[in-house]
Amino acid sequence: MKKVYLIIIFILFTIITSRYLYLSIYKHDYYYEKYLNATNKIVYGLNAPRGRILDRNGKVLVDNIGINTIVYHNFDNNDSLTIAKKLLTILDNPEEASLEEQKNYYLKYNNTDNLLTTKEQELYERRKLTPKEVETIKLNRLDKYLNYTKEEKQLIRLYYLLNNGYFYDNKIIKLDSSNKECALVNEANLPGLTCEYTTKRIYLYDTLNDIYGKVGPITKENKDYYLNEGYSLNDSVGLSYLEKQYDSYLRGTKAKYYVNDDNTLTLISSSKQGNDLILSIDIDLQLKINDILKKYLKQASKYKHTEYFNSSYVIVSDPSTGEIIASTGLSKIKDTYYDITTNILTSSFTVGSAIKGASHTVGYQNNLINIGKKINDSCVKLYLVPAKCSYKKLGLIDDITALKTSSNYYQFMTAIKLTGNTYKYNMKLPVTEKHFDIYRNTFASFGLGSKTGIDLENESTGIKGSAIAPDLLLNLSIGQYDTYTPLQLTNYINTIAMDGKRYALHYLKEVKNNNKTIYTYEPILLNEVTSNFKRLKEGFKQVVNNGTGSGYTDKKYKPAGKTGTSEVVYQKGLTTINHTYVMYAPYDKPKYSIVVLSPNISYNNKKDNYIAPINRYISKEVSKLVFEK
Repeated sequence: MKKVYLIIIFILFTIITSRYLYLSIYKHDYYYEKYLNATNKIVYGLNAPRGRILDRNGKVLVDNIGINTIVYHNFDNNDSLTIAKKLLTILDNPEEASLEEQKNYYLKYNNTDNLLTTKEQELYERRKLTPKEVETIKLNRLDKYLNYTKEEKQLIRLYYLLNNGYFYDNKIIKLDSSNKECALVNEANLPGLTCEYTTKRIYLYDTLNDIYGKVGPITKENKDYYLNEGYSLNDSVGLSYLEKQYDSYLRGTKAKYYVNDDNTLTLISSSKQGNDLILSIDIDLQLKINDILKKYLKQASKYKHTEYFNSSYVIVSDPSTGEIIASTGLSKIKDTYYDITTNILTSSFTVGSAIKGASHTVGYQNNLINIGKKINDSCVKLYLVPAKCSYKKLGLIDDITALKTSSNYYQFMTAIKLTGNTYKYNMKLPVTEKHFDIYRNTFASFGLGSKTGIDLENESTGIKGSAIAPDLLLNLSIGQYDTYTPLQLTNYINTIAMDGKRYALHYLKEVKNNNKTIYTYEPILLNEVTSNFKRLKEGFKQVVNNGTGSGYTDKKYKPAGKTGTSEVVYQKGLTTINHTYVMYAPYDKPKYSIVVLSPNISYNNKKDNYIAPINRYISKEVSKLVFEK
């Protein structure tokens, strides 16, 4: 029995000793830092350099520039007024306090009871007025008492900066401080005051900046999210788009300081820059496409009926991966060009016949198309609805030539068959929400009217018409009812190029740390579409070679695609026209896809139906750029 006790004692001794050694040696630094943090002996720098953003060829798109920043860390209720007075002798012409800051300062350091009437004082004593209400009354009556000098206003402003925000926040006193100011601040050895070398974002090209996103302080709205992710309230974070989406990669490691007994700081470790994002964007191609758009936006006034045309969009993608290689939206107002690229995911348009590949798929999936059977293109006349026709009489057509010649009649007949009816002149066509849903569900499987998987926030899914009517079902089938974004058009044409495989669109290609790849974006397959892609793609091939898309892309690139024209109610009494082109090439092994969309390129005119060929010119030049780069 004694032997058993000795064994138990030995085991307990071994466990205790092992635990002691583990805590005192192996985990010493970890728990010591925990202790220092808990006792306010460690503080962190204002921010750390974020990772850069580069294009697919290694060209830097977004970088950091170093700046001196004077920062205040408040410890032990330091005398901020004394620090402000000292700073006033160091800083070169500091800012002056606002009127509100002057009032609050006056209220803090002066007896202002005389600003209340006797009745107001009585109400306050009887708790009929709250301290906050009394403060508001006093602030509203302070104007005539404020006669501070310029130097006093500067002092008040510094005092405000030292006390602004939460007690434990890092307070920014001055950004872009001079080297001389920085040296004097450090020499003054004021409690909690340091001059740090921080960074701010710089954008090296005048395009895509909104897609990269913004960086700034954590807001009240997103505070809980970032705190749960391990951030501090005073951290700078990505606030939108790619900066926000990939903030966990881009954020750096802040500098660490030890708080000495006299409240001065000693650097423990310097800040470290975050990881670099490598995008799928080709910035050289992007800039050249921008130049093409600028040229035709400038020349637009030379063409008839272009008074309402002022913007165009172009997206170049890799159908096999969903990579966005170039994406631009430009508008011209008077003589100034504006980057409106974010509209490719937030704005939607009626795009006309460009979506007939998806409409044909409704016919193929529901056995409504007699493959290869020819019918005579004509018009459809429904009860109480004006006749609806193709843009001209197209003669005998089958499922392939219907795409080639962009027959509306062919799509109308498919839609009528979907309802279980056979077309008759002036017929009453019973339609239900189910018929609309069949079209929309098929369209969504291509990305039309659904999320594209793009690695950006705020993606619109377009606008679905709410009314259910026979003529509107026909309109839906030819792209004249619901609206779609340029990104959705990219998703759609990519799906056709890949024989039904729909990949998520994305800007990120990989993440690197000191040139070492730590993450590679793998294509995400969202879904697969079943259709007769052999005939569908043959139709698209004929569109560009000798159909409605002839002249949009040189035949030597072996293109396939579809054009679209749609009417839009611009304002009361005015209908404008959108032009769209979607394509991919080579048709036997797709390498690139292109979407070109020009809203309001013309308007309906009773005198003639001329539409400026601007979208075709843009498409031809962009195609040449892409396939010869």
